[in-house]
Amino acid sequence: MKLTTRKIVVSGVLGAIAILMGYIPFLGFIPVPTPAGNMTIMHIPAILGGILEGPVVGLLIGLIFGLISFLRADNPLFADPLVAILPRLFIGVFAYYAYAATKRINRGLAAALGGAVGSATNTVLVLGMCVLRGLLPMAAAVLVAVSHGIIELIVGTIITVVLVLGLQRIMIFEDDVGKAHS
Repeated sequence: MKLTTRKIVVSGVLGAIAILMGYIPFLGFIPVPTPAGNMTIMHIPAILGGILEGPVVGLLIGLIFGLISFLRADNPLFADPLVAILPRLFIGVFAYYAYAATKRINRGLAAALGGAVGSATNTVLVLGMCVLRGLLPMAAAVLVAVSHGIIELIVGTIITVVLVLGLQRIMIFEDDVGKAHS
């Protein structure tokens, strides 16, 4: 998997979108009056990067998301780089593999699966790391997963399907995974 000019450009564009989402109030981190403090749609650029350009691009955008989360940690949990950064590396990677495994069956379903897997990856790995690091008890992690994770999964899935199918329809991205990811 080599990094082509196209992949670098897509990484730059999606990375810029992630940075804007992270630093414009209410765009990427949506404040909510719950113990988690914020719901996020910041994982969507990483999902898109993975689905549209492969796991390396997904990983790079996930890294940007993680760094933003770490640098602007308004919740003490995210001052730990193992919570803020490490789990985010896998969002686009897992989204890519879910999409690639099912896209030949139905692109819409594959985009939905990629969006759902990417969203769930963010929730499960971040909360799992919080529990492993002793920063949250399991009961609190489950509460956050139910109160935020399900909504983030639904929203992430819908937005991913709309954007992936729309971008592929206007032929910005290659349809053939073999060509796009070789």
